[in-house]
Amino acid sequence: MYRCMMCGHPIRETIQIIGIQCEKCGSKVFHKERPNMKKTLIAR
Repeated sequence: MYRCMMCGHPIRETIQIIGIQCEKCGSKVFHKERPNMKKTLIAR
């Protein structure tokens, strides 16, 4: 799931399509929503 950086509108189409725009504001900049997970790393 992607969201528009300008207005926050969710993008339902596949992001691989060249020239995709936000239906609400016309922006071409998006960010991918990531799950809110805590990661634990082990140091060597």
